[in-house]
Amino acid sequence: MKVLFDTNVLIDFLLDREPWADDAARVLSYVERGSVQGFTCATSVATVFYLARKAGGVAQARKHVRALLSLLQVAPVQGSTLNAALASNVADFEDAVVAEAASQTGADVVVTRDPMGFKGSPLPAHSPGDFLALLQSR
Repeated sequence: MKVLFDTNVLIDFLLDREPWADDAARVLSYVERGSVQGFTCATSVATVFYLARKAGGVAQARKHVRALLSLLQVAPVQGSTLNAALASNVADFEDAVVAEAASQTGADVVVTRDPMGFKGSPLPAHSPGDFLALLQSR
């Protein structure tokens, strides 16, 4: 299964944001074990760096981004991705870009803390908790 992780899940994990950090760590552990193929959107990597730098400085931000890049593959964002996002039914443009990058990469699902933000997405979106339940039911 190919899973694209939204920015908020990555930030929850890396910055240990409660109460979401535990579920984020648990879903990412499935990637680490090789049970699912993990992706992140190229735009998410830049956002993670920006927020991690604000929270802990440049060295910490680089460390976090390196960790993400060693764990997850990057879904590229190209002109076609942005054009599809503009034409999509997803109301929030950032979410639309993530959804389109996931779709163009062949992901099966987006894992996000805000599944409702992906209403109209070309693929399903689940919260980390719901995704864990889905994986455990298989």
